[in-house]
Amino acid sequence: MNALRLFIPLLLAALAGCSGVPQKPDEKLVKQPGYTDRYIARDTSRTVDLTHPPTDAWERIRRGFAIPNMDTALTQQWTDYYASHPESMYRMTQRAGKYLYYVIEEINRRGLPTELALLPFVESAYNPTALSSARAAGLWQFVPATGTQFNLKQDWWLDERRDPVASTNAALDYLEYLFDMQGDWYLALASYNWGEGSVRRAMDKNSNAGLATDYLSLNMPDETRNYVPKLQAIKNILANPQKYAVTLPPVSNTPYFVTVRKNKDMDVSLAAKLAEMPEEEFKALNPSFNRPIIRGEHSPALLLPADRLERFNANIEAYEGELSTWKVYSAQKGESFASIAQRHGVSESVLRSVNGVAGLKRTAAAQTLLVPGKNNVQLASLETPSEAVEAVSSSRTRAVVVVPANRNPRNKPNVRTHRVKNGDTLFGIAQKYNTSVDALRALNNMKGKNASLKIGSSLRIPGTNVRG
Repeated sequence: MNALRLFIPLLLAALAGCSGVPQKPDEKLVKQPGYTDRYIARDTSRTVDLTHPPTDAWERIRRGFAIPNMDTALTQQWTDYYASHPESMYRMTQRAGKYLYYVIEEINRRGLPTELALLPFVESAYNPTALSSARAAGLWQFVPATGTQFNLKQDWWLDERRDPVASTNAALDYLEYLFDMQGDWYLALASYNWGEGSVRRAMDKNSNAGLATDYLSLNMPDETRNYVPKLQAIKNILANPQKYAVTLPPVSNTPYFVTVRKNKDMDVSLAAKLAEMPEEEFKALNPSFNRPIIRGEHSPALLLPADRLERFNANIEAYEGELSTWKVYSAQKGESFASIAQRHGVSESVLRSVNGVAGLKRTAAAQTLLVPGKNNVQLASLETPSEAVEAVSSSRTRAVVVVPANRNPRNKPNVRTHRVKNGDTLFGIAQKYNTSVDALRALNNMKGKNASLKIGSSLRIPGTNVRG
């Protein structure tokens, strides 16, 4: 009887310890530094050397690994897959370089595992303009409803699901919420991919059948079943790239971009010119804008490379032209598109094309329309110098904008050049000037991946005031 009395309290204590998040960690867990209620796994591929600061962003990520390693056949399968595509891995990690510092900084500020900085590799290949068949968009692939739930604005002018800063903050808010609910990172990640309700129902189904409710025991769709193994595979390679013969591009442990707020309308193409950077690079940092104009009334936050801020400010101060060649018109219900076009001196076909209006629709609703300024828009069929035309695309528009010749800053800056020598490659030149091969191709109008370098020719290099 005395033995029974002693056994019952021990049994109750054991059962209490099995519910929810363990109040006392087992031997596989250690307390996370700086937190009283968070534990991390010992086996995480974490590398810690506190005798010196991290040399780059990759080392900083490795130091913060805190999610238990998953060693399964699926993990090995995906590790082999990514390792067998080193060029794709390089492009993906190079693309991530623009955003990694901000993502890691925010993860560290919240005390979260740095494996989460690798999640956009799985979600979008770190492409902020990625759009899935389920209409999930951006680095973190928010569907419209979840984006709205986490205050990501989605309207005619912009989609913050594609904003690197806003979407990162929303994704980490969501992941924190899911972890607090599940108490397990595998289940939290499954919930992020499949939906918290779906994961909960799968867990309840297993529980009612007397089965385990951990990630590996649940009956999940293939995408979710492969989700954590993919993340673990990326982690395996980044933890030890030499082992898998994968080369990682240099990513500095310093801010890549800074934020600038403007209160006047400005063309996207002009903003890129004032920052002295290719428009595609500007759009890669500012992919949330749906239109070729940035609205000042929205007080938008423009992201610029840190080394372009002074140039942008100096150029915009010296600039004497109009900041925008577009007009915003509030159409009244029942107004014909023909009359609106005539009033603004543009063809109806251009007005319809710019605003994505179907040909059968003759009158406007009470809606906002974008109207090109006079002489700044032509149809794509007209002959126009290639340097003066910029195609502006979105899911609802396709317009061709002709940039006026007098839209340069007052003082034309020097353009950096590099004279091609024997043995030069685009990759080597890009590395020398801290730019990308794509930027070099765009700036020098090099068509096709097989475009060759001619010894003695001059290449324009992104950036100004320095000649190579």
